[in-house]
Amino acid sequence: MRAAVQHRYGPPSVLSSSEVGVPAPGRRDVLVRVVAASVHPGDYFVMTGEPYVLRLAFGLRRPRHGIPGRDLAGVVAAVGRAVTTLRPGDEVFGWSTAGTLAEYACVPADNLVPVPADVSIVDAAAVPTSAMTALQALRDVAGLRPGQRVLVTGASGGVGSFAVQIAKAFGAEVTGVCSTRNVDLVRSLGADHVVDYTKTDFTRTENRYDVVLDNVEAQPLAAVRRVLTPTGTLVPNSGRGGRWLGPLGRIVRARALSGFTRQRLKPFLSVEKRQDLLALADLLATGQVRPVIDRTYPLAEAAEALRRVGAGHTRGKVVVTV
Repeated sequence: MRAAVQHRYGPPSVLSSSEVGVPAPGRRDVLVRVVAASVHPGDYFVMTGEPYVLRLAFGLRRPRHGIPGRDLAGVVAAVGRAVTTLRPGDEVFGWSTAGTLAEYACVPADNLVPVPADVSIVDAAAVPTSAMTALQALRDVAGLRPGQRVLVTGASGGVGSFAVQIAKAFGAEVTGVCSTRNVDLVRSLGADHVVDYTKTDFTRTENRYDVVLDNVEAQPLAAVRRVLTPTGTLVPNSGRGGRWLGPLGRIVRARALSGFTRQRLKPFLSVEKRQDLLALADLLATGQVRPVIDRTYPLAEAAEALRRVGAGHTRGKVVVTV
């Protein structure tokens, strides 16, 4: 099968299109013929091996798995002997830890759910990591309740575009922060208010929010705290940071500061969960959430897809079609 393969850490140029063997599913695995695979900043960080702390999990000297990518959607080609919930021909989406930028991927059955009717496979591929991050940040970390006021920075990005829609589905009053070119997009996602950061500094307005999901972290922590209510919750969610520890320094500072204020400062790391993927499938099926696709690339141009994600400022998700 064809796959995007890397043998060392580095920029997108380390990727090459290669022929590799088709993986064989284990007892509880599913072999998926990949139709589409989305990429996100985490995939870019793993490809480059920076911040270096990532290498503790993905390989110290070189990537443990040579095929990048985590999210996918496609058609079941074969199932392991112990798999009873899926069968060949089913359209599924989910995540894999063994690489998805390939014609086939071997995935634990518990990491996959059916693609809802009337949802395209390309759209479904855009969902898993980014939408689960938004869901967990708002529902689990912030404890979002109907009627609360929510501000989402990076509202037109991968996580942000899902966060605006999920917050609205939960009954919140949503303000999205984005650039001028994305104002109409964010408003179309259901945002009640949109702040163009090129014209207005949201930290200097009189508005106060119960929850701030900061996907950009372009403003100092103290400045963002000014827009929180006295007992509001700030969820920092930028994966960027120093070359060695990435965002860990900011996470430690936020944790330390939270002990001295009534405001809750709650950085977190999202974790893929089947139940959350099922919840997102329901939101897709009812039309409460729709993925925003920035651009699609063929598998042969996977390096360009990752380069675009690494440059930032995407409108929604970048998807590789196979």
